[in-house]
Amino acid sequence: MQDALFMQQALEQARHAWTLGEVPVGAVVVKDGVVIATGYNQPIGKHDPTAHAEIMALRAAATALGNYRLPGCELYVTLEPCVMCSGAMMHARLARVIFGAPDPKTGACGSVVNLFEQNQLNHHTQFTGGVLAEECSSLLKEFFAERRKAAKSIPSEAD
Repeated sequence: MQDALFMQQALEQARHAWTLGEVPVGAVVVKDGVVIATGYNQPIGKHDPTAHAEIMALRAAATALGNYRLPGCELYVTLEPCVMCSGAMMHARLARVIFGAPDPKTGACGSVVNLFEQNQLNHHTQFTGGVLAEECSSLLKEFFAERRKAAKSIPSEAD
């Protein structure tokens, strides 16, 4: 129940990304049942390949807590994290990561690789996938369908 509530807030962040022309992925960081930071995808607008929703939320949480370590915090994100974001989450010492839609192309929580279950690494963040998966997935599908439709309506130079 609480996971769904926080995932709804991550979905709000994802919708904000969409309004800015970014891939709609949103994230929130929660500590002791309170949202302490939010983030949404911004790599296009910021010209920054690291400006994923998770990274933006982690940066804001670290600033809010005055510490680069985020023990006891949970991160909710609408799309399964990639390797970069999963690595940052482990370095932050998050207690738990909760994601919505799986990412069969770059997911690092089991879809492509499972970074969190590598025994060689010194920190093992817990994760839960599939929270509001259909809603998270639908948002992404609608976004990309809209982009494909817009791309088809642009006349080519040959016309």
